[in-house]
Amino acid sequence: MPVVHHFANCRVTINLKDHAPPHFHVILSDGREVWVAIATLEILHGKVAAREIAEVLAWAGSNQAMLADRFEELAQ
Repeated sequence: MPVVHHFANCRVTINLKDHAPPHFHVILSDGREVWVAIATLEILHGKVAAREIAEVLAWAGSNQAMLADRFEELAQ
């Protein structure tokens, strides 16, 4: 699972040949995981407090095009 970015309390990954809709995974240091839609930044799967991934969502909002390109590249 390629790591796209590291944060202090988590990492952002995109799975190889993953399913639609385009999304990324946020894996927290305690093992919890959420899936976030790239286009809308909405949580698709998993539960965390918004404050726990606020930094990730802000970063993703500034990097949506890169995340979409990376998802497409890894989906092939």
